[in-house]
Amino acid sequence: MKGMKNNFFICFSFLFFAFASVLSATEKKDERNDRAYWCSLLYRISEPILSNMSKEELKKNMTVELSPNWLKGRDPNVTYLEAFGRLMAGLAPWLSLPDDNTEEGKMRQQLREWALKSYAHAVDPESPDFLKWEGEGQILCDASYLATSFLRAPKALWEPLDSLTKQRYIDTFQRLKWVRPAYNNWLLFRATIEAFLLSIGEKYDAFALEVSLQKMNEWYQGDGWYSDGSEISFDYYNAYVIHPMMVEIAEVMKDTPLHKPVSFDLALRRMQRYNVIVERLISPEGAYPAVGRSMTYRLAAFQTLSLAAWKYGLPKTMTNGQVRSALTAVMTRMFTQEGNFNKEGFLQLGFVGHQSNLADYYTNNGSLYMTSLVFLPLGLPADHAFWTSPAEEWTSLRAWSGKIFPKDYHESIMK
Repeated sequence: MKGMKNNFFICFSFLFFAFASVLSATEKKDERNDRAYWCSLLYRISEPILSNMSKEELKKNMTVELSPNWLKGRDPNVTYLEAFGRLMAGLAPWLSLPDDNTEEGKMRQQLREWALKSYAHAVDPESPDFLKWEGEGQILCDASYLATSFLRAPKALWEPLDSLTKQRYIDTFQRLKWVRPAYNNWLLFRATIEAFLLSIGEKYDAFALEVSLQKMNEWYQGDGWYSDGSEISFDYYNAYVIHPMMVEIAEVMKDTPLHKPVSFDLALRRMQRYNVIVERLISPEGAYPAVGRSMTYRLAAFQTLSLAAWKYGLPKTMTNGQVRSALTAVMTRMFTQEGNFNKEGFLQLGFVGHQSNLADYYTNNGSLYMTSLVFLPLGLPADHAFWTSPAEEWTSLRAWSGKIFPKDYHESIMK
């Protein structure tokens, strides 16, 4: 009898540890699968733009889709600059990782090779894919996203460019002073370009940098929210533009003698407060409120969370596993729906699927590549805690499961 008990105990122990090993392996596999899913989705989004543009065939092959409310007289050719500039701002951190022989590494290397060729074609007047750099104020917006891509991955994307291509970008950016920005978040587009020029030691406009930060500081409403101009709007422009550009501009200015209406530390603290709020907008099912203009920018609504995870660290009340799980849930919920891509693989107008009625008067399907801005954590290596930490429940999932979750409080952060 005693021997039977011992045998039972041994068998039970064996099965328990075997099950634990399988469970552990499954958890690790799931964590690896999150990164693999992010990589495959970003590659799917990027490939039609960069493979075509690297061969000087983007204008030839991209199916352009305009808003049903497209503003009369607005040039549809802005589509190509919007697609390329916005895509590269989100893709840049991933392409900054070193090459390796993994499947991910091969995808990354291919995209980087295409991107470097595309950067050159974009400013080459002899190229069929020479982008539109004159005649439309919209150019300022999307030039700023190209400048952002260089700020986010200078060694991978700026330094490898040949001297002629670099000079063409410098000249192009400096000529954009003719664009008078709207009196709202557009001030930051001009400032981002000036910050990039400052970062590479070229002539820049200090006044534009200082005034942009000063006005945005005047529009700060407290509790992590800026108004977009004189009135507050409930939309995602704090994530699309305002917080990320404020933080990255202030970071470039940090160690310079320039006047700083908003310090880097203050800009970052405000963004982190906003991150606490926006994470709570992710429902237990991986959905979030479809509100405000430009909702067709899809996952760019979470650029601030992604930027913090990649570069600055998450708020103290959040964990890597929590944020990765929440963003993966939203990503999966959105992109498993049919209709996000057309038959050639380009993004289509919509929020979840093909919903062209949601497009604003300025929206084309190039605009939609803002969604790439959620993928910034791919700039972290695969062994970083963001990718290896066990999956965790995010705030709303805990709240609606009757579990303990952190209470939230107002934070002013005026100075």
